Amino acid sequence: MSPTRLTGTAHFDPELVRRYDRPGPRYTSYPTAPHFRTDFDEASYRRALLESNGSGRPLSLYVHIPFCEHLCFYCACTKVLTRHHEWGTDYVRRLEREMALVRRSLEDRPVVQLHFGGGTPTFLEAADLTRLMAAIRRHFTLLADDEGEYGIEIDPRTVEPEGLALLRSLGFNRLSLGVQDFDPEVQQAVHRIQPPELVATLLTRARSLGFRSLSLDLIYGLPRQTPESFARTLATAVALRPDRMALFNYAHLPELFPAQRRLSTAELPSPETKLEILSTSIAALEEAGYVHIGMDHFAHPTDDLVRAQATGTLHRNFQGYTTHGEADLVGFGMSAIGSVGNVYSQNRKDLEAWNAALDAGKLPVERGLRLDAEDKLRRHIITRLICDFRLDTEALARLSGIDFEEHFADCRPALETLRADGLIEWNGPILRVTDRGRFLVRHVCMVFDAYLVEKRARYSRVI
Repeated sequence: MSPTRLTGTAHFDPELVRRYDRPGPRYTSYPTAPHFRTDFDEASYRRALLESNGSGRPLSLYVHIPFCEHLCFYCACTKVLTRHHEWGTDYVRRLEREMALVRRSLEDRPVVQLHFGGGTPTFLEAADLTRLMAAIRRHFTLLADDEGEYGIEIDPRTVEPEGLALLRSLGFNRLSLGVQDFDPEVQQAVHRIQPPELVATLLTRARSLGFRSLSLDLIYGLPRQTPESFARTLATAVALRPDRMALFNYAHLPELFPAQRRLSTAELPSPETKLEILSTSIAALEEAGYVHIGMDHFAHPTDDLVRAQATGTLHRNFQGYTTHGEADLVGFGMSAIGSVGNVYSQNRKDLEAWNAALDAGKLPVERGLRLDAEDKLRRHIITRLICDFRLDTEALARLSGIDFEEHFADCRPALETLRADGLIEWNGPILRVTDRGRFLVRHVCMVFDAYLVEKRARYSRVI
């Protein structure tokens, strides 16, 4: 395969990618979630909430809805399989309780971003969704429709076109649709059947209702995929003209995610085939005019993410790339993760344990982490590298009061290797990820990750 170039953004070199295709964090936080501590409890979280008051930072809310009617065999999400939609009613009631408990320690601040993830958020019945949004508005201050960024993930199989009208009326103005693959053979293999006409109908209806941003998620590396079949999937997706597209790598970890044991390993594409799929997909997205934001995310040139990257205000958190790095992220629901000030927290990942904590009048905190000065320094470096693909070491030294060369002397050999392979350039104070290195930026970030030496967590492969 010859290298593929995304004009002004990335340079895909299959041989280089092959050599660097090793496991590593996705850096939706630093330190990453495997390093959260179980001695971080409800009192620790309340203290963090109280400390954040008076900061002037707005809020970003994440609500996790874990329920799914159907099992997708590739899925690694925290979920609860059930056809009992009445479970959603009890879940919403406890979400209301959790919000009330949080508000005891959190002063009112504007909510610039709201995101419902899952599971399948649209598993909730219309009455429960309406009740949940009413509770959010009762406890928090949402902005006007043209100011706030309020999104929800939807499974196209669970939403009728008229159901989108309800979501829009409740205040959602962004949609993320899980597609994964349009090929019938692949859909059958992963147990997720959804014809492209269904997705097209939903997007058409969403645009007519005034949703501001539409995003499609695709996965490469699934069983029965070929370069030719995925090219057809991508062509279908591009023709739908979403504002954003995510091209996720399927990580086959059946020892961690039991559902994946139902997939035939013999039908998984080989590493060489995966590289070819990725290479041709990048070329197709370039041809369609999409901009590579970073890692597996692409956006239309007019999208907010592209503008934020151009101005150096792009951020990355547990929902991926975002334009709201200035906000404190507060998570609600089973397994939800938050980031308030210099503290990370995660709720209990077992539904019964989450229920029991709230029934006892306690916040359902399972673990978390308070960052020290070194964590904050390295978080800043990793965030800027993964968002801007450059780091001004001189400005960082002034800001943090360190001698960059001396402080990170142990990183120098690894950085020299990356420079020799053409992944980075380091001229004067500016360390820059090259076009050749953009798809391997996780490896550049890993050089500055002090926790990788301490503990070997299980991570997905880079490509």
